[in-house]
Amino acid sequence: MSEENSFVNAKKQLENAAEYIEIDDDELEVLKKPKRIVEVNIPVKMDDGSIKNFSGYRVLFNDARGPGKGGIRFHPDETLDDVKALACWMTWKCAVANLPFGGAKGGIVCDGRSMSDGELERLSREYIRRIYKYIGPEQDIPAPDVGTNQKIMGWMVDEYEKIVGKHKPGVITSKPVELGGSPGRSESTGRGVSFMIREAAKRLGRDVEGMSLAVQGFGNVGRHLVRSAHEMGMKIVAVTDAEGGVYDDSGLDHKKLEKSMDNHGTVAKASYDKITNEELFALDADVLSPAAIENVITEENADGIQADILAEAANGPVTPKADEILDEKDVFQIPDFLCNSGGVTGSYFEWVQNRYGYSWTIEEFRDKLDKKLTQAFDEVYRTHKRKGISMRDAAYSLSVKKVVDSMRSRGSL
Repeated sequence: MSEENSFVNAKKQLENAAEYIEIDDDELEVLKKPKRIVEVNIPVKMDDGSIKNFSGYRVLFNDARGPGKGGIRFHPDETLDDVKALACWMTWKCAVANLPFGGAKGGIVCDGRSMSDGELERLSREYIRRIYKYIGPEQDIPAPDVGTNQKIMGWMVDEYEKIVGKHKPGVITSKPVELGGSPGRSESTGRGVSFMIREAAKRLGRDVEGMSLAVQGFGNVGRHLVRSAHEMGMKIVAVTDAEGGVYDDSGLDHKKLEKSMDNHGTVAKASYDKITNEELFALDADVLSPAAIENVITEENADGIQADILAEAANGPVTPKADEILDEKDVFQIPDFLCNSGGVTGSYFEWVQNRYGYSWTIEEFRDKLDKKLTQAFDEVYRTHKRKGISMRDAAYSLSVKKVVDSMRSRGSL
């Protein structure tokens, strides 16, 4: 299969990690397979009166450490293999962040950008009607992902509560604040990436203030990463999205980028020099952060990367072959499931608050997020140095061992 198959890549990364922990071949084969796959057909009445069928998925990869946790993605190119890979990565992400969750993920094959709010709402509610038996605060907890947002999560939690006849705000995280969401959750992934960059800079003997940053992707993660990095004193030199991008060596104004995105759906309309994704990857910036989709750094473009730090804000943005090239180039990589673990950590805080009927201020939320992520980074970095292995292998070996130990304690391995 091709290098671009995400689930093949996820299993290859797991195999690499297995070399650093005590696990036999039979146990490894168990770890490679999802615990449960739910595949549904979702008929939706469109605004023109026609009925359109959509394919939907929900994968629970592993729940040895707690209920499944993972977002729901709306994307026209979504595949079951993508969802399995993302659920697999969520398993290790929750473990590396020391959260009491397993890994899960969901997706619907659709182009949400071409659909009206009414069509999206009917699709979202019908999806929940088909999977509600398999989700819940103590079973599997969805959240937004690419192509979904707080509004969609609001529809979903409302539909779930109607079906079960009870208030269960903890069934879904990153909801509107009015429905039990946390005010810091929407920014937590991007803000968390900035914390990771700060910690990496410290280990390299650098001051994050004044460092240059190039970001691929300006969705929820990229937007909040840029905003938080700006607060830290970093210089944002380039940002791209699916429609193009902009560049300014003296620094971009994050407010102009946000205005362009809000008004035109792209940062490319901001009044700066234009840049492509390919050019962004090759920029001589201190930090490069792919913050969009998987498999964007491959063996074809990895050698051209000049950044000192690669902060993987997206899930699975680097293929295994590209990994090898980046290792040879001595690029300091913050692996995806560590780098972007701020999102699921923020979801954990929201889930805890929902279960206790209590909420923290956004300042308390940010402080707890910083401490939790700094601890996770430090644990991975110390393993990286002690064992003399890559940051990715260190993160994998730590997280996989935690899952394996939990499964052995249960007698399931």
